[in-house]
Amino acid sequence: MTAPGPGDQIAPSALVTGATGGIGSAIAGRLAEAGYRLTLSGRDEAALAKLAADLAGRGAGLQVVPADMGSEDDVRALARGHADRFGSLDLLVLSAGTGTSGRIAEYSMRRFDRQMTVNVRAPFALVQECLPALRRAAAARPGYGSRIAAIASMAGIASAPGLAAYGAAKAALISLCQSVNAEESAAGVTATAIAPGFVDTEMSAWVHDRIDPAEMIPPGDIAELVLALAQLSARSVVPLIAISRAGETHRQA
Repeated sequence: MTAPGPGDQIAPSALVTGATGGIGSAIAGRLAEAGYRLTLSGRDEAALAKLAADLAGRGAGLQVVPADMGSEDDVRALARGHADRFGSLDLLVLSAGTGTSGRIAEYSMRRFDRQMTVNVRAPFALVQECLPALRRAAAARPGYGSRIAAIASMAGIASAPGLAAYGAAKAALISLCQSVNAEESAAGVTATAIAPGFVDTEMSAWVHDRIDPAEMIPPGDIAELVLALAQLSARSVVPLIAISRAGETHRQA
């Protein structure tokens, strides 16, 4: 989807959670370049303000809405904030997430609950609250429909030692996307879980002692995939995109 030109219809809109993180920031920048109207969200208000300043003059309109994905009130207020500003929603990007490693035998349930709240419950609530705006966008642009792009993980497809809780949460996110397609794709609202291996972001710093960041997936590659999904027709449903690092196995995280 290219930036709208003179005489074109109003530019599409997108809501991006986790917009100040490595993947979310790359997606926000790419969508701004493509002419989207944007709602960008994250917990760090200063980081959001800096991102807004960096993207000033790009895109077709931008607002930032601080929100903690651990708070359902924040999640639902975020959805309402986008609808109040832009009306409909062409692309919902679920990029916010949290992850901590640990073996099942020693993993605390408090950390487990936090992972499930941020990585599963918040996306579920946000999709639920955004569905009216997504449906409006799909009805207005039936050739494209509207899209949800959820940043999952290879750990949600192939188990890895120390990532049981994180993998379980991301597997649930993948399942949520499939459920959206089963319930909403006939009306033009579709969802894709993007499941990469290690991406070169701060969140992957814990494995730098054994994986060179230069061997990890660039965040920009994820951003290009999100934009490409938005260019597909409503007739094409893509439930899952798995991305592995170069190596000996296609399940390489």
